[in-house]
Amino acid sequence: MSDQNELFLTCPKGLEGLLLEEAKALGLDEAREHTSAIRGIASMETAYRLCLWSRLANRVLLVLARFAVRDAESLYQGVLDVDWFEHLERSGSLAVEFSGHGSGIDNTHFGALKVKDAIVDKLRQADGTRPSVDRLNPDLRVHLRLDRGEAILSLDLSGHSLHQRGYRLQQGAAPLKENLAAAVLIRAGWPRIAAEGGALADPMCGVGTFLVEAAMIAADIAPNLTREQWGFSNWLGHVPATWNCLRAEAEARAAAGLAKPPLWIRGYEADPRLIQPARNNIDRAGLSDWIKVYQGEVATFEPRPDQNQKGLVISNPPYGERLGDEASLLYLYQNLGERLRQACMGWEAAVFTGAPDLGKRMGIRSHKQYSFWNGALPCKLLLIKVQPEQFVTGERRTPEQREREREQSALQAEAPKLNRNGNPIKPAPAPVEQARLSEGGQMFANRLQKNLKQLGKWARREGVDCYRLYDADMPEYALAVDLYHDWVHVQEYAAPRSIDPEKAQARLFDALAAIPQALGIDKSKVVIKRRERQSGTKQYERQAAQGQFMEVKEGGIKLLVNLTDYLDTGLFLDHRPLRLRIQKEAAGKRFLNLFCYTATASVHAAKGAARSTTSVDLSKTYLDWARRNLSLNGFSDKNRLEQGDVMSWLGDDRGEYDLIFIDPPTFSNSKRMEGVFDVQRDHVQLLDMAMARLAPGGVLYFSNNFRKFLLDEQLPARYRIEEISTETIDPDFARNAKIHRAWKIMAK
Repeated sequence: MSDQNELFLTCPKGLEGLLLEEAKALGLDEAREHTSAIRGIASMETAYRLCLWSRLANRVLLVLARFAVRDAESLYQGVLDVDWFEHLERSGSLAVEFSGHGSGIDNTHFGALKVKDAIVDKLRQADGTRPSVDRLNPDLRVHLRLDRGEAILSLDLSGHSLHQRGYRLQQGAAPLKENLAAAVLIRAGWPRIAAEGGALADPMCGVGTFLVEAAMIAADIAPNLTREQWGFSNWLGHVPATWNCLRAEAEARAAAGLAKPPLWIRGYEADPRLIQPARNNIDRAGLSDWIKVYQGEVATFEPRPDQNQKGLVISNPPYGERLGDEASLLYLYQNLGERLRQACMGWEAAVFTGAPDLGKRMGIRSHKQYSFWNGALPCKLLLIKVQPEQFVTGERRTPEQREREREQSALQAEAPKLNRNGNPIKPAPAPVEQARLSEGGQMFANRLQKNLKQLGKWARREGVDCYRLYDADMPEYALAVDLYHDWVHVQEYAAPRSIDPEKAQARLFDALAAIPQALGIDKSKVVIKRRERQSGTKQYERQAAQGQFMEVKEGGIKLLVNLTDYLDTGLFLDHRPLRLRIQKEAAGKRFLNLFCYTATASVHAAKGAARSTTSVDLSKTYLDWARRNLSLNGFSDKNRLEQGDVMSWLGDDRGEYDLIFIDPPTFSNSKRMEGVFDVQRDHVQLLDMAMARLAPGGVLYFSNNFRKFLLDEQLPARYRIEEISTETIDPDFARNAKIHRAWKIMAK
């Protein structure tokens, strides 16, 4: 090998500029950028130094040859011409990676096979001894890149990718690769802050990648110092003396760095399951004296560094993987912004996000942004100076006003008030200024407050505990907002295809930002779901598994609702008047509830002194919920719960009932039922079968929420039918009179 070698350093997309700066500082000459790589000229000593010290590269490739490729045969010959005896023992092992295409080679596996064949044929002995293939831990990793008819044949000096430092054996759900985390820290100015003795805090630290990379930078630890196996370890061109000298130098630098007083580096993580994995990773990196990790929510995050120094807050909030998740993350970003404004004045902050629109919702401006890629996901790094003039809050104050407030705060700190025992009274924390709402968000907030003023009086007068506050009153804000005690349940209606998705999302964020401010409710008590056109039993399928039930009151009874786990909550608010009517009419009657869901109407009937109740539903989950609703109110005797397909059950049942309630789904299918139920097609058969079970003088209430539903015109000839829809709509649904239709049906 010559003293000067051509090197390629590969890296994640978007890190080329940073890697170029780093590689030049480590000794790479004539360095130039390429896509996801840089190239340059270096000695073997510099090549080793790049392997050991590069925080950003994936691989260090040493170019062996460049040659023209016209076809598969010229590819084979070009590889064969290399003197492989200088690089690999005949009994050694190799792995080949091939990238690119052209010159009749369009399959990378075929290209890699031709390269392997040429190397093996060159080294094959007369007795058949030849190198073997080992894809996991070969003696030599060979890389060939075919680009516009030219082959670039290289040795991979790194072995496994350099981002694999060896400390992170336990990972969270979506961890950043170590070299991307290092790049974010470098862009955020951490090397400068660390050199000044600054602190670092990560309020959503996961398994601690930012923390470890930051500590290694601050302590001058080579990122790959502990790596034992390299791509050059068994390469015949390896120069151990040069390598050992560089490694000894790196070990001495690390020892000196770790001997310094450690910087204040702290991580906080809400998920208790990640705390121990993070600590394990930190221990493996040998940095447990420098880094501490605690469990804590973002909303309570407050760095408390020693000696009151400032530093960097760095964070990689979750991106959201499921439909609708991104909306629920809005409050996470708002909480982060509030904590920065409240607890991190004078710090710098860096927020790495795959959802930059959410980054704008923190209520604090970024002074600089950088584009990155996290795998295939485009991301932004938002750099923030946590200073009052950067805040985007509801209250606009002049710089002079802010300066006077700072002076007053300083005076209060110098002369604290004393209590009766002569001890200083700890001042109450200043309230966090709310982020300023957009014009549209303020309009939405005004509408919520107007509705709350009107409906709140009605709800208090009627003793209504949960009700609909808003139902797409303004078409551009297509949400349903329901109050449950001091909780808010928000359903986003899917926007029509004619609406620009970005505009729809921006409006959603405006509305969600407005809800806690307008209603004076903590963000943690807002639950958000997306309601789309449903098919089959999809609306009854589990969305989450938190299992959090809360009690609400209605008409003197208690009911369990679950705001998180299903699209619906277990209580159809629009049927409140019908349930109360059933309670009033149930005394002494045998009550039948078909498609009973969580049997809320049955609980009302039991409260109204029904002689018995029978509730039928196909879902065991909802019947268990129904059992809990009945038990919660002390009703267990004389209340039957039947699991089964309603149509089949009615065909088999021979009971007689004085009061029947039917609220079927629009459409339903299940493995446990025969065929498919369609309310428009099947309602005549359903009502005829139910009326056959109705006692003389009895009443059947039928309701459904299919907007295009038409009651069969032949039914009035058989039964006395009265539409009572307007009587079953309370004021909270008056804006949406088509929420359901209802009929009272009796025998003639």
